[in-house]
Amino acid sequence: MTEAIQFGSKKIDFRLEYSERKSLGITVNPDMEVLVKAPMETPIEKIKEKLRKKASWIIKQQSFFLSFQPKIPARKYMSGETHLYLGRQYRLQVYLGEIESVKLKGKYIEVVAKEKSRVKQLVLDWYLLHAKTKLRTIAKPLIEKFKKYNVEPSSIVLREMPTRWGSCTPKGKIILNPELIKAPKGCIEYVVIHELCHLIYHDHTQKFIDLQTKEMKDWETWKMKLEKLLA
Repeated sequence: MTEAIQFGSKKIDFRLEYSERKSLGITVNPDMEVLVKAPMETPIEKIKEKLRKKASWIIKQQSFFLSFQPKIPARKYMSGETHLYLGRQYRLQVYLGEIESVKLKGKYIEVVAKEKSRVKQLVLDWYLLHAKTKLRTIAKPLIEKFKKYNVEPSSIVLREMPTRWGSCTPKGKIILNPELIKAPKGCIEYVVIHELCHLIYHDHTQKFIDLQTKEMKDWETWKMKLEKLLA
């Protein structure tokens, strides 16, 4: 069931599940959903009281996950429209031609398409192709660096994720959103390091934050750039 509490001017919605357990647990998921698992027969007011006490922590966690929510506005695929690549703005130059291609040329992304309806797919395919090589190239030295902690991802895969920039599975697979190819290298490194830290600490505890800070002292700067650039 879905419930809510009021904390100052902010409303916090939460999903409540009852189960055979002894204590009440509160989790903030990467999509910013608040999940509360409570022992059977726990009064709703007691649950809400506990949530109010943890409200500051919940809001902080939701804010933390916000940077992992891609918010890239819709782009038009026509000459003159700007598109991002590794943090830089490029303008599209669209030409009609029989031999289709997409390439960087100065301050432009030059697209040759058989017809205008093909431009969008050509650009998306070009982004994905570069993401497959560039993101792994950027991740490689960071993975080597983390071997000193006796951890290594089982694999690096790219997957479109509407609400996250990256994730780490329990089996150690790191998943990166190919949309990261539009962000600066520092932002990409921040996401990779964040997920590598999850190979050691699965939750966002202080130890996790300390490790992330140790491996990337200015991670907060890149986190903010990621939020602003792709917002």
